[in-house]
Amino acid sequence: MAHLTPIRVRFRELDPYAHVNHSVYVTWFEIGRTEALRDHGILLAGPHAAGFQFIVSELDIRFRRAALADDLVHVESAITELGGASCRWRQRVLRDGEALAEGNVRIGLVGSNGTVARMPAEMRSQLEPLLSP
Repeated sequence: MAHLTPIRVRFRELDPYAHVNHSVYVTWFEIGRTEALRDHGILLAGPHAAGFQFIVSELDIRFRRAALADDLVHVESAITELGGASCRWRQRVLRDGEALAEGNVRIGLVGSNGTVARMPAEMRSQLEPLLSP
């Protein structure tokens, strides 16, 4: 099931053309994934972090419409593929249900030493509710 994260467009995210700069969408996607993980019991930092790191290995974004100052947008995040050491996310930035940007992100899992790590069974079970066809 997809996770929704609300974000209000801030003035600092606007470019000289008065719309959200394309680079901001990458940050919004990260915020959406982080909140989805947190809501499913996986913390990325702090004393309760799982001891693993998620790294972006692929990123593809298609921009459809501009987000503007003070818009309330929602980042929709869902996992479309859950592998042994990576997962693929489908993410969209929505305004009133209309897609402003769509992206696919492949996330790899590494251990604290930076080498590829297999996903523990507990983590996999925490991610499974985010699976969407």
